[in-house]
Formats: sequence, structure tokens, C-alpha cells
Amino acid sequence: MSVAHVDDEVNGDGEVNHTEKVFSNGDIYIGQWATDNPHGNGKYLWSDGCMYYGEWYRGKISGKGKFSWPSGATYEGQFKNAYMNGEGTFTGSLTDTYRGSWIMNRMQGKGSKSYANGDQYEGEWKKGFHDGQGRYHWSNGHQYIGQWKNGKMNGNGTMIWANGNRYDGCWEDGLPKGNGTFHWQDGSFYAGVWSRDQKEQSGKFYPSSSINPHDDWDPHHLFSVEMGECLICEGEEISIFPSDKVFLWSSSEEMPPPRKSSSYRMSVDRRLSNGDNLKDGNTRNVLFGRSLKTTLQPAKRQGVTICKGHKNYELMLNLQLGIRHSVGRPAPTKSLKLKPTAFDTQQKLWTKFPPEGSKHTPPHQSCEFKWKDYCPLVFRTLRKLFNVDPADYMISICGNDALRELSSPGKSGSFFYLTHDDKYMIKTMKKSEVKVLKRMLPAYFEHVKSFENTLVTKFFGLHCVKLSGPIQKKVRFVIMGNLLCTEVPIHRRYDLKGSSHGRITDKAETEIDANTTLKDLDLKFIFRLRKDWFQEFCSQVNKDCDFLEQERIMDYSLLVGISFQESTREAVDEVPELDRTGTTRVSTDTDAVLNPARWASVRLGINMPSRVEFTVRSHETQLIGEPTQEFSDVILFFGIIDILQDYDISKKLEHAYKSFQYDSTSISAVDPRLYSKRFKDFMFRVFADDS
Repeated sequence: MSVAHVDDEVNGDGEVNHTEKVFSNGDIYIGQWATDNPHGNGKYLWSDGCMYYGEWYRGKISGKGKFSWPSGATYEGQFKNAYMNGEGTFTGSLTDTYRGSWIMNRMQGKGSKSYANGDQYEGEWKKGFHDGQGRYHWSNGHQYIGQWKNGKMNGNGTMIWANGNRYDGCWEDGLPKGNGTFHWQDGSFYAGVWSRDQKEQSGKFYPSSSINPHDDWDPHHLFSVEMGECLICEGEEISIFPSDKVFLWSSSEEMPPPRKSSSYRMSVDRRLSNGDNLKDGNTRNVLFGRSLKTTLQPAKRQGVTICKGHKNYELMLNLQLGIRHSVGRPAPTKSLKLKPTAFDTQQKLWTKFPPEGSKHTPPHQSCEFKWKDYCPLVFRTLRKLFNVDPADYMISICGNDALRELSSPGKSGSFFYLTHDDKYMIKTMKKSEVKVLKRMLPAYFEHVKSFENTLVTKFFGLHCVKLSGPIQKKVRFVIMGNLLCTEVPIHRRYDLKGSSHGRITDKAETEIDANTTLKDLDLKFIFRLRKDWFQEFCSQVNKDCDFLEQERIMDYSLLVGISFQESTREAVDEVPELDRTGTTRVSTDTDAVLNPARWASVRLGINMPSRVEFTVRSHETQLIGEPTQEFSDVILFFGIIDILQDYDISKKLEHAYKSFQYDSTSISAVDPRLYSKRFKDFMFRVFADDS
């Protein structure tokens, strides 16, 4: 064994040596070493008592290994890029033990867990929670067999108590809800509709020939007594994940120089100026053109706050009053099944809001206006389907904080408003767009109900305000989810259609920032997704495009937000004001990126860890450039937006006019069938399997 302190030189010929390294902060590494980082088998001991022993690949924990915490907790199994990923066993300091599948530090897939209190669970997991089919056995002898969601009993299932009594039926949020039957061991049973709300509870008791009848039993005892003995154990939380740990590979107190695949490739020039192209052999010059300091700053807060005196201040007050009125009304039903009458858009019912108030409306300080709520039951059900809490929804839109108006209207002439917490976007609509949404609403409802991971825009409400005065101007608007609402810093955003004509941003390089929406010909990446996510992506894009094609919709696009994971780490070398402690403290934004707790919200199009491969075009109109084998770790957000443009007469005329001037396949205004095919072909090329 060779023993070297971190200020000693290491062979630079790529040969693997067995070495021991002592770092300035007290960390120790013992094992195989290649050039400038661990490669092979090795042990790393942190000064805080954490330790990893196992396989390494080019400086990263990858392969089989064991990680131990100072508390005595251990994980033994497979790792990928320092994440617990694959098959593995976690044993907590309190003897909680999980054996099964992991994805990105979270229990996901098939697995079993025994808890310190004696409870056991065996079945399916998702994002760290019981999710799918599973069996939970309490230490007191009770057991549940059935469906789970987000760690709670949800769906169809059977609870069997230790005394032999049982409940078979529907569950919601950990409690019986809906149709079900409670059986006693003597053969008596109670069948009906179950709910914790006694007003919704109904059913009938069926006695047996037992000498101990149960006809005096209160069905609500199931919630207050029986279920009180069936609490789900939360288990031990992992204090810090292996992927959180920092390595020091040099004697300085800085992080090592960035890898070849690091994210400063984002400085790639948007256009190949001065004749730079692949044939010239100037790929590296093109890729490493500008510093991170000017290219990868997080987005600044968008919009202008609508304060008193703003031209749209009263409109904002009207909108908030109307939404509070609509959302606050009692819900007639909680079922996801709607009658055809719920989609009736011909109703002419307007609610009048006089300043002094009325029987149904509160007094207010705005002008008099009228309010119309389109298909309220449908949108109420959609909000439930999208797991939107009514109280949170009202606070976001109608709370004490004002809305923010984006600085300029969109291409369609519509105005956009953001809520103070960025969760929701409000868009004013043309009458033609409202007609399209009302027409496609039944199909849209069935589509989003059928496909949980749909990428199409989420609509939460469709409303209209009729302002007072002689003109009685109508302002129609729709409330949508904001796809890029996240604590993770978004460094670049793209609007992608798969067409080339006019699909480049008309801005100087120095004017482009994180709020600039770039287009197809600005894109210099291929997005590489993990194999199972790529397959799910392709499947969902096919389903969503088929739906839009059937509804005669075109001109939609895929909005993509990119967060480069390593940008701040590299910025340590360029921005002197960053903290440079021995642990290489990174910015708050990067802490949010690397925080494993946020992986609980990973789903298709949301918080997806991925890689981008940088590309370079051989000519300016080449839609997708040539791959360079240069990569960067990123987090992706994406979804299909602008889905309310049908192929009407104006678009047909636009297609005919532009076809005379340009290649008809390069323009956006094309038949929905051709648009769908072109969109899918492009997406399945610009997104790829990261194998």
C-alpha cells in the first residue's frame, strides 16, 4: 500500500493504485485510486462518523456497497451515482428493517419492512410509501390486505381484527369510505355506505342466529374504536443520504475541478457564429464559449405586482371575489362520475356582485360586476382529481397577496397572471378559445381521469367577469397549473414544437436569461431519461397526442424547464463571493437541488433527474444537432401547453399562405394529424434512452 497525503502527486497515466488518503477536514479514503479519484473498491470515512465501503466508479459511489451512519443504522445493497438505487437492505438504529427495491434513495417497487414496534408490511412501494397492493400486519394481531396510496389504505381492501371481525370494502385516506360490509365472527354483518361523516353513513344490519345480537351497534364505532387500534407505524427516517455527502479529492478546501461532463456546457453558443461547426473541429470552442456567471443564473421572480392604481386592479379584485364565491360553495357530490348535464355550457346564470353586497355575495370595494362560472361541478371534480385542496386553492388565488401580471402579453394577445406562490397561472382568453375548451371538456375530463401521468395542461377553472358600464366588457379567463413552480432553480426553459420556421429566439446572447423562453432551433441538447422513464414518456406522449388529434387541436408545444445540478459547484471557481468553507458550502438553491426529500415528488415531467447530451449543428436550420458525448446532470420539468388552438379557418388560411413561401413541413400551422406525427417524431428524437 502506498500512503499519500492529498498534497502528494498521483500517477496521471490512468493506472489504478491502492492508496490511503488523509484529507484536510479529517476525512479518510483507503482503497483503489485511478488518476485523481477512487475507482474500484474502497472505503471512505467521514469526520462525522459516516462510512462507505464498496465499489466506486470514477469518483462516485456506484455498484454494491455498504453505508453506515454514526447512529448504527446501515444500508447494504446497490448504489448508483451515490444514490441508494436497486436492491438493498436498510436497518435502522431502532432495528427497523426494509428489504427490497430502491430508486433515488426512496423505497420503490417490491419490498418488505419490519418496524421496531413489531408491525410488518409486505408489498408495493412508491416514493417511500406503501403504494399499490400490500399487506400490513400489526403486532396486536390485526391485519389489512388490499390497496394503498401514499402510505394509507386506499381503494379496495380487507381489514381483519384479531378477534375475527372483519371489514371488506372501499377505503380512502386510511379509513373505510364508500360501499363495504362489516362482519362479526358469529355471522352477523352490517352492509352499506361508510363515511366518517355520519350524515353520509347509511346501511342495514343483518343479524345471525347468535344469542348475542349486535343490533345496538353504532356503525361509527368502526372509526372511533376498531380503527383506533390500527395505526400505521411511520418508521425511522434517514437523517442524511449517501448522495448528500461531500468528497474532497484535493488538498485545497475547494471542490475538485469540474468533470468533462459538467454543466458549464450550458455556455454553448446558441448560433454557430464565425463559421464554427463540427467539420471545423471547433466543437470544444463552441461548447465552452462563455462563463457560468452569465449563463446559469436562476430565474428572477417574474411579473409586476398588481397594486392599487394598476389598470387591472379592480379586475383582479373581481376575479378573486368570484373565485372565493365559486370554490366556497358547498360541494354537491364527491364522486368522480359526472352526468352529461354537468358539461352543459349553455347555462346563462350570472351572479351579480354589488359593492354593498347581497344575499349571496359579500360587500366589496371594487366596482359592480357580474360573474359566470362555466361547468362548476366539472372543474370542482377536476380539482379533486388533481389533488388540489380547496382551502389552499383559495389562499393561493384569493389570499391577502396580490397577483402578478407578466410584463408583456403572449403571442395570442392574452394576458397572464401568476399567484403569489407561483402555483397557478391565470390566462385571459379569446371567445374562440373558450369555445374550444367547452367543446373538448368531456373528452378532456375522461382523458385526465384515465391517465394519471398525462402531460397536458391541468385546468382548474373557467370563468367570466362582465364589467359594469355602458360597454359591459366581458373578460374570460382560465386557471391553470404552473408547470415550473418549484424550489429548484430553473436555468433554461424551452418551448418545443418540432417545426423549424420562425423557431429561434430573436434575442442577443447577452440578453438571454433564465426567464427567456427559447425555441426549437435554440436547443443544443438531447434529453436522456432512464430507460423506464423514457418508455413511460413515449407511451404518454402517444396517448396525449392521440387525444389532441381526435379533438382537432394543433399548435401545441412541450414546455421544458432545466435545472443544472452542478452549476453552483462550478461557480465556486468563478464567483468569489460564494462561501468557501472546508465543506464547500453551496448556495441555498443548490441545497434545494440536492435535498433528497424533494425526490418524494418525482413523477413524469416533474422533478425528473436526468442527463442532457450537448449537440452542435452543422447548419443553422438543422433541427437536432450532432451529439458530442458531452453530458451534464440535470433535473427536468416538462408538459404539453397551449392545447386550445383548433384547426379553424384562420389556421387553414395561414397554412395555405405560408406554404407558398416556405417548406410546408417546416411551419407550425398544419393539419392536426400531421402536427401530431411531426410533434411525436421530434420528441422521440430529442428525448432518448440513457442506456
